Amino acid sequence: MSGILGTAMSGLMAFQRSLDTTSHNIANVNTEGYSRQRVELNSRLPQYTGGSYIGQGVDVATVTRSYDQFITNQLTASTSAFAETNTFSTLAARVDNIVASEATGLSTSLKAFFNSANGVANDPTSLAARQVMVSEAGSLSQQFNRLSSQFDSLRNEANGQMQSTVDEINALAANIAELNGKIAVVATRSFDAQPPNDLLDQRDALVTKISEKLSVTAIPQQDGTVSLFVGKGQALVLGTAPAKLTVVGSSADPSHKEILLGGQDIGKDITGGELSGAIKFRDQVLDPAQQQLGLVAAGLTLQLNALHTTGFDLNGVAGTDMFSLGTPALSVPVTPDPANVGSITATYDPLTIGQLTPSDYELSYDGASFMLTRLSDNTVTTFAGPPPSTITGPGFSIATGATVAANDSFLIRPTFNAAQKMTTLITDPAKIAAAGTTGGPGLPIPGDNTIALGLANLEKQATLLGGKTTLNGAYGQLVAKVGSLAHTAKISSTAQEALLNHAKQSRESLAGVNLDEEAANLVKFQQSYQAAAQVISVANSLFDTLIGAMR
Repeated sequence: MSGILGTAMSGLMAFQRSLDTTSHNIANVNTEGYSRQRVELNSRLPQYTGGSYIGQGVDVATVTRSYDQFITNQLTASTSAFAETNTFSTLAARVDNIVASEATGLSTSLKAFFNSANGVANDPTSLAARQVMVSEAGSLSQQFNRLSSQFDSLRNEANGQMQSTVDEINALAANIAELNGKIAVVATRSFDAQPPNDLLDQRDALVTKISEKLSVTAIPQQDGTVSLFVGKGQALVLGTAPAKLTVVGSSADPSHKEILLGGQDIGKDITGGELSGAIKFRDQVLDPAQQQLGLVAAGLTLQLNALHTTGFDLNGVAGTDMFSLGTPALSVPVTPDPANVGSITATYDPLTIGQLTPSDYELSYDGASFMLTRLSDNTVTTFAGPPPSTITGPGFSIATGATVAANDSFLIRPTFNAAQKMTTLITDPAKIAAAGTTGGPGLPIPGDNTIALGLANLEKQATLLGGKTTLNGAYGQLVAKVGSLAHTAKISSTAQEALLNHAKQSRESLAGVNLDEEAANLVKFQQSYQAAAQVISVANSLFDTLIGAMR
C-alpha cells in the first residue's frame, strides 16, 4: 500500500507544481522580458521487488525557462543597432530640413544679396537700389546667425539627450549589479542548483534595455552573475559593482561633451544605442555642417570686404568693411590648453582664404618645431621654430608669442563660429562703395559701377576650397552631404527595424506565452492531478478492505 500511496503522492506533487507553473505563465503573459517556464519531470528510480522492478513515481527535476543564448544575443545586438540608426536618422533629418528648405536655408538669402548687388551695378547712383543692398546684406548676416543658432539648439538638445541617456545607463547598470547579487545568493543557497528563472528574466530584460542606450557585451560568470563591457572592453558592470558614466564638457569647448568612464574618455569607442547615435550625429552631421556654414560665412565676408574696401562710396570716400566676423574684424578664435605657458594670435588672411577648409586646427610646439594639425583628417604641416614666429596657415596666419614653450598646444577655430559672429557693418546706403575711382571726397564719378559689378560677380567665382567651388557651391555641398547622410540613415534605420522585429519574433516564438497552449496544459495537468488523486482513493479503499479482512 505504501508503494501505491507514495507513487500517487509524487504524482500529486508533480502535477501541482505543473499547475502552479502554468498559472505563473498565464499571469505573466504581458510581462516584458518574461520567458515561458516548464516543469521538467523525472521518473524515480524503480525498486526491485519480487523478481522485477516496480516504479516508485515521479520527481520534479527542475523548472526551466525557454531560453536560447543565440536568440538573446541577436535581440540585444539588433536593439542596439536600431536605436543607434533611429537616433542618428531622426536628428540628421532635422538638420536636412533646416539647410535644404528655401525658407530656413541660405540659398535664397545669398541669391537675394547678389541680385541686390546687380541692382546697384545697374544703377550705382540709385539710393533705392543701394538701400535694397543694405537690407539684403543685413538679412544675409541674420540668416547666417539664425542657421548657426539652430545648429546650437540642436547641439544643446543632443547634449541633453546624451546626459539623460547616460543617467539611464547608470541606473540600469546599478539595477543589473543588484540583480547579480540576488542571483549569486540564490545560486549559492540552492542545494541542487535550481535556476532563479524570474530573476534571470529580469536581468536579461535590463540588459536588453541598456542595449538601447549603448552596445554592451555580456559575459556570464561562474557564480551566476553577468559582467557588462562597453567600447574596447571597459567594464560597466563587474559582478555586484557597477561603474558610472559621466558627461563633461571638453576643456577647449564646453558645449562639446565627452563621455567618461573611470576618468577615461570612451566617446570614440562607444558603438550602438542611442548614445552612439547622438555622438555620431554630432561628429558626422552637426559639427561638419556648422564648419561648412562657417566656411561660407568667412569666405563671403573676407572676399567681399577685400573688394569693397578698394572702391569708393557715393560721397567719394574709400569703402569700408561691409561684414564682420567679430572683434577685431580679422581675428580667428584661439583656445589655449590650460597647461600652456605661452600664447598665440591668429587672423584671417584674405589672400589665402580660398585655401581655408571647414575644420578646426591644432597648433602644437615640441620645443623645436611647430605642428599644425587639421583635425578633420589629422593632416600635419610642420613649421620651423623657435618662437616668436609667423606661421602661414590655410586661410589664416598665426603669430606665436615669445613665451611659447615646449608641449604648448592651441585649438584654432577659423570656421566653427564664423556664421554665429557674422554681422553687417554698413547701414547707410550711401556708404556702399560701388565705384572704382573717384576725384576725391565728395566727388564721386557718376555711373561708375566697377566695384558693384565685382561684388555681383563674386557669386559666380570659384574661390573657395582651393578655387574649386563658389559660395553657393560650398553651401550646396553642405546641403548635399547632409541630405545624403540623412537618406542613408533612414534606409539603415528601416533595415535595422526589420531585423529587430525579426529578432523579437524569434524570441517570442521561443519564449513567449501562448494562452491556448497554456489552457490546454491546464486541462492536461488538472486531469493528471485528478487521476493521481483517484489512485490515492483506490489505495485508501484497498487499505480499508485489508483492515476489514484482518478483523
